[in-house]
Amino acid sequence: MALAGEVKNPETLETREITFTSDGSQMQGYLARPKAPGTYPGLLVLHEAFGLVEHERDVARRFANVGFIALAPNVYSRIGAPKSPPEMAEVMSKMFSLEDAQLVRDFESAAAFVRAQPGCNGKVGCVGFCVGGRWTLLFACSSDKVNAAIDCWGGFVTRATPEAVTTPQRPTPVIDLVPQAHCPIYIVGGEEDQNPSPAECAEIQRRLQQAGKSVQCDIFKNAGHAFFADYRPSYREKAAFELWPKMVAFFQTHLK
Repeated sequence: MALAGEVKNPETLETREITFTSDGSQMQGYLARPKAPGTYPGLLVLHEAFGLVEHERDVARRFANVGFIALAPNVYSRIGAPKSPPEMAEVMSKMFSLEDAQLVRDFESAAAFVRAQPGCNGKVGCVGFCVGGRWTLLFACSSDKVNAAIDCWGGFVTRATPEAVTTPQRPTPVIDLVPQAHCPIYIVGGEEDQNPSPAECAEIQRRLQQAGKSVQCDIFKNAGHAFFADYRPSYREKAAFELWPKMVAFFQTHLK
């Protein structure tokens, strides 16, 4: 199986487990950056519903390999990650229990941590996959601490849970926040996905355009939810290889 953006020479990178503080809590994360001295943009890599698994660390390394200081935070630091192998009921319960307002503050703290790294140029982007895509869109529409955002198939953007449009943890559907986006946004979907559906991706794009925001949107053919996740059966090599250079180019355009 071929991997888009695969790191062939890991010795050119510096990687470490880190902690940062957010609202008095210790948050864990994984930091990857080029060893070569220079000035680099920062990047947050927000994980899927299953937590900060090895794949997410690898995605951080891939971005570091093309010139970013990439932090993959453990978004579940406060509540503990789902068990492995994951049980979907537990995964959903953890995912839906996180408060949107707290998440935004945690992402701001993560972005501040990256900005403080030696050689960071002061700009920080955010990319997220699955629920991480939803979190990325939430962050970009709730905070001015992010400079460019890529939402990869973020689900539950029109409602809080399968049962409810809003919950105390998710009081506003993320799609209703998009008119206040603070940075350029790239919406990525798969034509076979239902959460978000191509129509939902198009509606996010429409609302962003209507609000005069910078947006691009791509729906990838022969691909469904989580088509970039090479550790899952959903992986689609062709679509992943098409997406990778587009993500890199988007961030290079807006963060360099």
